Amino acid sequence: MDTKIIKIDEENIDEALISKAGKIIKNGGLVAFPTETVYGLGGDALNPSSSKKIYAAKGRPSDNPLIVHIADIEDMQYITESVTMPAKALADAFWPGPLTMILKKSDKVPYETTGGLDTVAVRMPVHKTAAAFIRAAGGYVAAPSANLSGKPSPTNAKYVIEDMDGRIDMIIDGGDAGIGLESTIVDLTSDIPMLLRPGYITLEQLKKVLGSVDVDKTILDGDCKERPKAPGMKYRHYAPKGDLTIVDGDMEAVVNRINELVREAQARGKKTCIIATDENAGRYDTSYIKSVGSRDDEETIAHRLYTILRECDDEDIEVIYSESFEASGIGQAIMNRLLKAAGHHVYHT
Repeated sequence: MDTKIIKIDEENIDEALISKAGKIIKNGGLVAFPTETVYGLGGDALNPSSSKKIYAAKGRPSDNPLIVHIADIEDMQYITESVTMPAKALADAFWPGPLTMILKKSDKVPYETTGGLDTVAVRMPVHKTAAAFIRAAGGYVAAPSANLSGKPSPTNAKYVIEDMDGRIDMIIDGGDAGIGLESTIVDLTSDIPMLLRPGYITLEQLKKVLGSVDVDKTILDGDCKERPKAPGMKYRHYAPKGDLTIVDGDMEAVVNRINELVREAQARGKKTCIIATDENAGRYDTSYIKSVGSRDDEETIAHRLYTILRECDDEDIEVIYSESFEASGIGQAIMNRLLKAAGHHVYHT
């Protein structure tokens, strides 16, 4: 397949190019597009064959539901059984933005899009190019992240091209994603809402709107025997090619232990890298260090994380050690992604 690559400036959208991208979706094709979180791999959410194509292009398990992206709030009524009061409250507070809500689906949404479930995940991006594309595509775009299944999600077009060139019809290059981590997912189908995937919209923010919010125990606990409430979260995600280990504990002990582990790995002939913060980057005994930013700036850490994991692949890094982060606020999302990328391999000092 010949994958067309187009560039679109979010502040000066080329309507003719967007129209071409929309027609691809309407004709059953696939288009990768930028959002404020990560790049999405879009198909017609109401077309079962389009959803099947998304799973095939990604190599994604078919029981892992796709998120339906909309651009206009009233379109939510068409794909859900009912727009509940909690959903309205969250939409008022956070939409358009990086929040996905799970509700009972309407008959209009095929099971191929929902992974066989009677629920649908819905999101309304704030990214201007994404919104224009969704409208041009008919208003309902199913889209997981635009990467091969299991790899770190792409936050720029370079890595979309690396994974999807020749697999899909078009890639819209819209520059770097602003946030860098996937949307927060909250399930609204039970009496008490449940956080299924942390993101830029934090648990604390959700509680301010909803009051009580449960948290899926598997988000940060790799030893939890319960099945994740979100089917896709049982699969390995965000993983670099190299073996990633998180080192947790008192920061002085963490730095010392990472230095020891790196020396041991290098003695075995392994090419190593350390994912560090600005505060500690100068304390490690190796030149292969990638700083995700300051601990006081979690937004920068979130923005940089996937790019660093991709850079490790570019540089054929075999063994990676990472500092851990606070499991609250945006840090909860950062740790969730790191833990999934590491297969919950954590060394406690």
